[in-house]
Amino acid sequence: MNAARLQELACEVGLDAAGAAPVGPYTDTEQAIRDRSERGLFADMSFTMARPERSCHPETLIEGARTVVAGAFAYYAEGSEPGSGQAALPRYAWTDAYALLRERLEQLGQRIGGRYRVLVDENDHVDREAAARAGVGFYGKNTMIITPEHGSWVVLGVLVTDAEIEASTPLELGCGDCTLCIDACPSGALNQAGELDAEHCLSYWTQSRRPVPVELRAEFAGQVYGCDICQDVCPWNRPGAKRSAVASLRRGSADGEGSELEPLIELAEWLTLPDEELRQRYDRLYFPRNDVRYLRRNALVAAGAAREVELLELVTAYAAGDDEFLAEHASWALGRIDWSGA
Repeated sequence: MNAARLQELACEVGLDAAGAAPVGPYTDTEQAIRDRSERGLFADMSFTMARPERSCHPETLIEGARTVVAGAFAYYAEGSEPGSGQAALPRYAWTDAYALLRERLEQLGQRIGGRYRVLVDENDHVDREAAARAGVGFYGKNTMIITPEHGSWVVLGVLVTDAEIEASTPLELGCGDCTLCIDACPSGALNQAGELDAEHCLSYWTQSRRPVPVELRAEFAGQVYGCDICQDVCPWNRPGAKRSAVASLRRGSADGEGSELEPLIELAEWLTLPDEELRQRYDRLYFPRNDVRYLRRNALVAAGAAREVELLELVTAYAAGDDEFLAEHASWALGRIDWSGA
């Protein structure tokens, strides 16, 4: 299959970018993962960093693997700033963008034919490296893959296939002298271009099972899960710099159903909804052990960071509760809210 035919099929199934690369080990990436792990930059994250001997070797993922096809699904949509009692989700989490990408890659695999395996948001593969090799995008200084059309507002996945597909040309693009993402990071997680220290990353802490460091909690004002700051300031991501309107999420799933976007959440709901209801409503988010206590922790920190006076009663109840983990975060938030003169 030539590159032009691959692009035709990718467009037909609703992918926003796609490319192919010969299957083979990601030697440099594997070494970089091991080096950064030794330096503690991944904190206690596992994901693709846990087993680089697996995630950096797509040639082992299916028998007879010949090609890695990288696909990107654009999720950018306009949103509004959080109001009183609200906090923002990162754009990728406004709906289950990964599920939509998985549908499309599965359809692409069926159209290509042969033996294949789809991997989306899985531990077994470093999707960013495939995207860079396949010309879908380039590595930005914020460590994300940046695509020419949609910036870094994309989720990435691959299908590993035994079909032979013409290789795409890697992009000769970069960030130049721009350091906006590094300068804008409120916690200094991007200590140098292309390298992120998870111990200082707000997004990491919203998904960690450890207590949020006190010195970072005030930075949670207006956000409750993930962080888009390094993407918001990127020139490649500014709406005015886009070459086409991104309506991928509006297109909905492959069967034609529309997608409802949820850019903002109500902090009070995260603090009051029954456990199972909260878990099911946000099953598209990762939180340790599927334990909604971690979502409630984030809501408490966000309430304290923004000094949400109207949540004083709820925060007070958590501070006096039996759950020591939540009580500690609530006590910190209570101190912030009380200090505001409530």
